[in-house]
Amino acid sequence: MNNITTEQEQSDDKTVFGFWVYLMTDCVLFATLFATYAVLQHNTAGGADAKELFSLPYVLVETMLLLISSYTSGLMLLSARAGNKRSVFIWLAATVALGLGFLGMELNEFHKLASEGSSWNRSGFLSAFFTLIGTHGIHIATGLLWAAVMAIRIAKTGLTNTMLRRLTLFSMFWHFLDIVWICIFTFVYLLGGR
Repeated sequence: MNNITTEQEQSDDKTVFGFWVYLMTDCVLFATLFATYAVLQHNTAGGADAKELFSLPYVLVETMLLLISSYTSGLMLLSARAGNKRSVFIWLAATVALGLGFLGMELNEFHKLASEGSSWNRSGFLSAFFTLIGTHGIHIATGLLWAAVMAIRIAKTGLTNTMLRRLTLFSMFWHFLDIVWICIFTFVYLLGGR
């Protein structure tokens, strides 16, 4: 019995380590996209720049949705560790709802920009912008799908040790996306809109 527990703990440690490695590769990906944006942010090809395109109050609402979803994700994990399945569903649903709100606002911003003639192929600046924000959005969509799959699994199997580990990894992923968005908000919207 003790050997099985030790083997399971070692497997869990390897899984968490592997997930940290994945998050670090995502850091490299986003660092590359930030560097690309920094190089291209003034290459507007005579079109609008960040000051003219972005609505800071709109993006602030997006940011608040994502920050609050990170908080609800934390509450979901605390509920899972306490073994409260009902609370896990409530906080996971809140996280998903806030994430969907964020993603919906992001897609709306993309649609608005494209309909005004400021799509990704208009300039180097807009290509870099759409790539950076879109990559983050794809990560959000992936996280939402992951959350939905976990909710189904929890309903079927309950809060097992494996599910607790998966919820922990999801929470790490979601908090990572929050940190990336804070960098995007600061670098692209706050500093870019000056």
